[in-house]
Amino acid sequence: MEINNKQTFAETFSVYFDRRMIKILLLGAISGFPWVIIGSSLSLWLKEDGLSRSTIGWAGLIFAVYAFNYLWAPIIDRVRIPWLTAKVGHRRGWIITMQTLIILCLVIWSLINPTTNLALVISIGLIIAIASATQDITVDALRIEQIGEHEGKSMQAGAAIAVVGWWTGYKLGGVVALNSAELFQKAGFENYWQITFLILGILIIACNIGLLFINEPQPIDRAERQRQTDKMIQDKLGSSNFISKSAIWVTGTVIGPVVSFFKKNGFKIALAILGFVFLFKIGEAFLGRMSVIFYKEIGFTKSDIALYSKGLGWVTTVIFTLLGGLFAIRSGVIKAMFVSGVLMASTNLLFSLLAWSGKSELLFAIAVIFDDMAAAFATVAFVAFISMLVDRTYTATQYALLASIGTAGRTTLAASSGALVDWLNGDWGIFFIITAVMVIPSLIFLYMIKDKLRLND
Repeated sequence: MEINNKQTFAETFSVYFDRRMIKILLLGAISGFPWVIIGSSLSLWLKEDGLSRSTIGWAGLIFAVYAFNYLWAPIIDRVRIPWLTAKVGHRRGWIITMQTLIILCLVIWSLINPTTNLALVISIGLIIAIASATQDITVDALRIEQIGEHEGKSMQAGAAIAVVGWWTGYKLGGVVALNSAELFQKAGFENYWQITFLILGILIIACNIGLLFINEPQPIDRAERQRQTDKMIQDKLGSSNFISKSAIWVTGTVIGPVVSFFKKNGFKIALAILGFVFLFKIGEAFLGRMSVIFYKEIGFTKSDIALYSKGLGWVTTVIFTLLGGLFAIRSGVIKAMFVSGVLMASTNLLFSLLAWSGKSELLFAIAVIFDDMAAAFATVAFVAFISMLVDRTYTATQYALLASIGTAGRTTLAASSGALVDWLNGDWGIFFIITAVMVIPSLIFLYMIKDKLRLND
């Protein structure tokens, strides 16, 4: 994408005032909020009940379902939810169903104790993760479908707004969760986390109400293209019995999106794209998985974490996400990813300084600001990048495939983060240096394919 030197900064910024951005903001918040539940909240709940860093780290394996949600993404593109689809639409029907399941899981969490029912707590967390990962498939599809296929600048702006929404759901949800837990703890409630989960359930209900104000575009051509794919497969099979029809549906649903992706990019470039996507945010994931544990161990309270990491973090994330979106629009999404990759590596080193200096609110605030700046730049560039790669015939499936591959690196490998800290004998400074180095392989992949990519811009 070329830089538009004739367009002023104000003209570039005006893309954020598109009415569609409000809807994308809400969708992002709906997507980000569940990470509060199975991320910060679950980690601190287990920590304060006396479980080890390694146990908490391995418990994070429940996030691995995000790495595999592409396996059922084709179903999301095709299968209709009885009654709900007719009432609220295909995409919204799936979102409401998954959020209802999350609420039921939170109610169960509110009734159990992790020290005596750890397996059940993790199992419920896994169900929440599956529901959230399924929800993300259709949220991302609905977000992408709000923007025209060749509105490159609007797509990048939409990616920025979606990231702002995601961090809003995650950060402000975290503020509510942490402050509620501390409030009930100080009030003398032994089950303060269980009460907090009920409050989070109420917030999910509010998200469902907001969802009803988001219109759902009806891409007629998507169904037609899917039928064309099915017919092509049928012609190849040369039969129309029940078995062949079943094979046609499965092949068109599962294989079609993958074939489309490799056909568009070429086999070698497609593999390189997948390699980059897998590796890009591994270092960030290692840091993020252990961050609240690190903050707790060096002496910060839940309210401190809520103020600096969640409250202040949200403000800086919003600002730098919007700026990151503008940078991607004016300089191109590829350059934006190179810049954000370097920023991620650099800012992780600030946490090493915090670890070696001990508790310092000033250094904590600085580290959070720069880390959120880097994460904001990286996330908006990454979301824009994969959004501009997908074929609208298979929006949900292809986006889920790319996003889940990225998640695979962040979840499966990052599950060992607690074990790595233990192996380093609690040397957090060295741990954060290692996370800084992890971004380098992905940037090598990106450099190799940067001139051969075919983006929808």
